[in-house]
Amino acid sequence: MSDPKQNLAEVLEKIKSAAKKSGRAASDIDLVAVSKVHGEDRIRPVLEAGHRIFGENRVQEAKGKWPALRADYPDVLLHLIGPLQTNKVKEAVALFDVIETVDREKLARKLAEEMKVQGRDLPVYIQINTGAEAQKAGVLPEEADHFIRLCREDLGLHVIGLMAIPPAQEEASLHFMLLEKIAKRNGIKKLSMGMSGDYEVAIAFGATSVRVGTAIFGARA
Repeated sequence: MSDPKQNLAEVLEKIKSAAKKSGRAASDIDLVAVSKVHGEDRIRPVLEAGHRIFGENRVQEAKGKWPALRADYPDVLLHLIGPLQTNKVKEAVALFDVIETVDREKLARKLAEEMKVQGRDLPVYIQINTGAEAQKAGVLPEEADHFIRLCREDLGLHVIGLMAIPPAQEEASLHFMLLEKIAKRNGIKKLSMGMSGDYEVAIAFGATSVRVGTAIFGARA
């Protein structure tokens, strides 16, 4: 089985190289190490190597493993990068530091309410369904401006970025360009885009964070 620590070093080197080619600083790009379905034995070597930004897809799974890991590494920043059900909002607000998947009004309202209750003003990303895929979560591109305005102005959410997962069979760069365009016209600086197969391309198109799991932790069982 591959070594997560070695894999991390290789991914960071590729980020550095992709940033340089684009005339950007590698320090401007966050690596979100996607640890979903991986246990402590795969995560700890990455923590020991000094990495601190991680992403999880499910609230319940994260709840089962991160409190213990955070006891040893309290400076971890945990991103929720998977779909969030409204009945899990309370737990999500308590556990995560960033919510990347705000994709509908009902969820946005629930998050705003729960953050007030818990006294946590978490940064959030709006998930855009750039490919308008029926099976995928996210706000449609043509509804993005209105939804961003609603989240910011009506609900007072701390919207810092946009997030997208391009369709698997389409040219990812077209979707990265679309996300960047929506962000620009809304004065949004952060773009969470690019995964294990296309993060170097995403960096060329302005990604400020890339979500990489398989390339670090290995294939999921």
